[in-house]
Amino acid sequence: MSSTPRVTGTRRTVAVGFLLPALVLLGALVVYPIGYSVHRSFFDKSGDSFAGLANYIELFTDDTILTAVKNNAIWVVLAPTVATALGLIFAVLTERVRWGTAFKLIVFMPMAISMLAAGIIFRLVYEQDPNRGVANAVWVGVHDTFAESSVFPRARPLPVHPLTAAGGGAYVTETPVRAGEIARLPLIGVAPAQMPKDARPAVEPPRHEGRITGTAWLDFTRGGGGKPNVVDPKELGLKGLRVEAVKDGKVVATTTVGADGTFSLPATADGSLLRLPASNFRAQYNGVEWLGPSLVTPAVIGSYVWMWAGFAMVLIAAGLAGMPRELLEAARVDGANEWQVFRRITVPLLAPVLAVVLVTLMINVLKVFDLVFIIAPGSAQDDANVLALQLYRSSFGTDADLGIGSAIAVLLLLLVIPVMAFNIRRMRREARR
Repeated sequence: MSSTPRVTGTRRTVAVGFLLPALVLLGALVVYPIGYSVHRSFFDKSGDSFAGLANYIELFTDDTILTAVKNNAIWVVLAPTVATALGLIFAVLTERVRWGTAFKLIVFMPMAISMLAAGIIFRLVYEQDPNRGVANAVWVGVHDTFAESSVFPRARPLPVHPLTAAGGGAYVTETPVRAGEIARLPLIGVAPAQMPKDARPAVEPPRHEGRITGTAWLDFTRGGGGKPNVVDPKELGLKGLRVEAVKDGKVVATTTVGADGTFSLPATADGSLLRLPASNFRAQYNGVEWLGPSLVTPAVIGSYVWMWAGFAMVLIAAGLAGMPRELLEAARVDGANEWQVFRRITVPLLAPVLAVVLVTLMINVLKVFDLVFIIAPGSAQDDANVLALQLYRSSFGTDADLGIGSAIAVLLLLLVIPVMAFNIRRMRREARR
């Protein structure tokens, strides 16, 4: 009686043969590193002495690592939620417009950029100088539209000038002015490039009985040769400078200097002191410190949303394409408006897709490293710290401690496992339907 090889056994052997290379790679690249990290996390910095739970205790007592844990919590809650919400809005609003495909292409394009390149881009976007940073250029433009900006932020008088500090950044004349006299208000400290473009050479106005006339000018001659307190031919008028007449502590008259530096005040200013208010000299508004300690984490999250909102939009748009249109039309026929259709029909039907996007992004943000490392400057990196960045710093920094680094790696693994378990349960539940 001849023996015939079992078909089932043969298939099992063939399956193992095909799976073996993948299993070896999986063990070498995933299982072994995880096992070694868990083992190394129980040893001290040198790896020679058993440290027990000391490394894990330090995770929750060290202020720098606690900041990283707090920032990771902000990332997990904020970044996936905002990216998914924007993706949902983009997908729904562009569904019915002819240029929707082009818009989706533009929104999705940042996905083709690496995290490194995106970090460099947004490091420039968040530059403090409005002449270099786009964010502050826009912010300063909006601010200057609704708020008066200073005219000459660094202007000041010389000791030989007839002006003294009045407190709070203002300057006042040393003696009262009289009607029929010419008041002179010289200042220095304004670079020629910062002068108003339409400023003209300063002149002295004629005397006017019953009024106070005067000149406010930049008492500086390019190339030298000028005299202090004298209006020289090449010196420019301080156009836009605000002048107040103050008598008995009250402002009795105000005026603004013209392009040639001249100004005029009514007779009510007779016997008053002329004051240049501090609003003329306050520092120019340079926008928001996006990469400062308080805003650096939201700023980096904004760059992440810019990259991943397109990913969320594409997945949600695919879910919208497979949605039964009969339900939407039936709801509209029954009198539901578009907001009600969106809230009660569209969103519930898209719940599985939204869950996929949220879970994917949550896993992704737990290991975010590149953006924080590149965008956050050294002075604010501790405030923007996240666990993946702290893992790098603890493992490869100047004072590396592989015990702490391994403990952080294990903590990240423990944080990812619940999200992965939820995702697996959701996929199994969807498969049974």
